[in-house]
Amino acid sequence: MTIDQLLKTAKRIHMIGIGGAGMCPLAEILHHDGYLLSGSDNNESDTLSRIRALGIPVQLGHRPENVDGAQMVVYTAALLPDNPELLEAKKRGIPTFERAALFGAVSRRFQNCIGICGTHGKTTTTSMTMQILMQSDLDPSAVIGGRLPLIGANGRVGKSELFVCEACEFKDTFLQLSPRCAVVLNIDADHLDYFKTMENLKRSFTKFADMAETVIYNGDDANTVEAVGALAGKTMVSFGLAPENQWSAAHIEETGGAFALFDISHDGKFFTRVQLAVPGRHNIYNALAATAAAVYAGADAAHVKKGLESFFGAGRRFETLYNRDGIRVVDDYAHHPKELLVTLRSALEMKPRRLWAVFQPFTYSRTYLLMEDFARVLSLADRCVLTEIMGSREVNEWGVTAGELAGKIPGSVLIGDFDQAAQYLYENLQPGDMVLTLGCGDVYKIAKKLVQKYENH
Repeated sequence: MTIDQLLKTAKRIHMIGIGGAGMCPLAEILHHDGYLLSGSDNNESDTLSRIRALGIPVQLGHRPENVDGAQMVVYTAALLPDNPELLEAKKRGIPTFERAALFGAVSRRFQNCIGICGTHGKTTTTSMTMQILMQSDLDPSAVIGGRLPLIGANGRVGKSELFVCEACEFKDTFLQLSPRCAVVLNIDADHLDYFKTMENLKRSFTKFADMAETVIYNGDDANTVEAVGALAGKTMVSFGLAPENQWSAAHIEETGGAFALFDISHDGKFFTRVQLAVPGRHNIYNALAATAAAVYAGADAAHVKKGLESFFGAGRRFETLYNRDGIRVVDDYAHHPKELLVTLRSALEMKPRRLWAVFQPFTYSRTYLLMEDFARVLSLADRCVLTEIMGSREVNEWGVTAGELAGKIPGSVLIGDFDQAAQYLYENLQPGDMVLTLGCGDVYKIAKKLVQKYENH
């Protein structure tokens, strides 16, 4: 029985890892639709507080008895196969589904699903799109990879048939979604431990776009243009800086701290002029994609302008955590060399006295395969602090170490303990310095520990 079929009869669902950024908004949608939920997780978090506030019982720790009464069990992709709840569910014959399968089923509960994919910029663009749509009173539902300050969460439940979601290509997860509109931001070498070749990666993006009726794509990105070039029977909408794109940017001015002021044009005609509150040229592309998606969904020029200009970033996307006494602490999710490059360049354009990059490599495969690129990009910072690699779902079959990467970055230091890393920064930072904590793991904890030291002082 498929998960779509089971959701028509099952009412009692247990979610393992319910506090995860991707699981929490799905739980909210199911709860809104009348399902009886329970959940478990290892650590307390803001998302668990949000879930409990809905009346959903959550257990800390994973125990076999937590699945009692469940007619279906949904688990996060980060779960180990020997998890006691997962093993118990299989022992009892309870249907189990990975989170991606539930995500796909949820996308089919809405008539108009906008899936935003790409190697870089998914969370920011999804958040920008939501910012516009929320202020257009279109009442969308959403699943976002980061926290959107406007709603204080990674997702929301609306009353319309509009569903905006971040569509990740990792292990072809996005192929389980059912988008009516696909937004393709860019395609770059990543997850090659799974895809093996760029051709395979581009082929997956082609499959995702082919599931949609409308395809909004980056007309300036060669890989994206190639991936969507052979599609037929679609409404194709391009965006980019080049004027031949249907949505383009003109008269770009860079104001203080690399924040852009520019005109948005549609089919060569002036649409609106916006002043972004998030830095970096890459955010012009994100804003154009969000504009195209929001207008597709029913927004007008006034709402686009209001939404983009009131967007100050998603959680962990160049998020300023502290900016006093000449010290600025910024946290960012960047974990791929190209993401690190645009983030570091954005920071350097703000002209700090010294730029400190604090980087936590994520997954052994990415660190091994892109080692030279990581070393080259991180060398742009004046100082670099590395933590140990967060292996996540992987076994280190490559034998790669963070020390190996540190050896390729002049003057870098490797500090495995987060408390020690925060203390090292506190003792060495000087007025005018900027600290960037970088990575998609838990490196943000170093930033928070550092900020706490300054606030206590």
